[in-house]
Amino acid sequence: MRVIVLLSTIVILIFSIIIHEISHGLMAERHGDSTARMMGRITLNPIPHIDPIGTLLLPGIMILMNLFGSSFPIFGWAKPVPINPRNLNNPKRDMMWVGVAGPAANLGIAIFFTAIFRLLVRGVSLGAVILFYGVAINLILAFFNLIPIPPLDGSRILSGLLPERYSYRLSQIEPFGFIILIILLVGGLFNFIFHFILRLATLLTGMALF
Repeated sequence: MRVIVLLSTIVILIFSIIIHEISHGLMAERHGDSTARMMGRITLNPIPHIDPIGTLLLPGIMILMNLFGSSFPIFGWAKPVPINPRNLNNPKRDMMWVGVAGPAANLGIAIFFTAIFRLLVRGVSLGAVILFYGVAINLILAFFNLIPIPPLDGSRILSGLLPERYSYRLSQIEPFGFIILIILLVGGLFNFIFHFILRLATLLTGMALF
């Protein structure tokens, strides 16, 4: 059963991160930038979306952790879609909407899985566990990406809301964004966020796996 759940969650994760990136590309296209489409990234084919770390290494490590007893949801990300802000109709405002699109797509998928769970699930079953992970994975993708640290989507949203000078200062953090995220990960902040999200998934589905 554990192997089936793992395989199913891998499929859900890959589908969810692809939809996340496609949503960015479609929103950018809607506001004037078709770079993602020209680069072949508006596609459900997973190959163009593969990121060596976020799609292969990190999920692979988490799969091994699950095989050895951990029950934590598998997490990862796809290669970011290329966006040229200069092509956007209103770069500052439109980049904010591009940032919103990815997390909004994941929230939509989480709501979809929640609706299926509530309509079809009666008691604990293999399908119920898979649907629960579908909800949890997409909530994690949505809330994690809303953290306002470059290059995460939350920084694009915050940048669109801030006055120009503060927006510029926020953009200057981007070269150090990955280091900041690593520090937060080691410091345990993400564990708090992840456990909060898992409790939210439990509240939505009515099933506690953790």
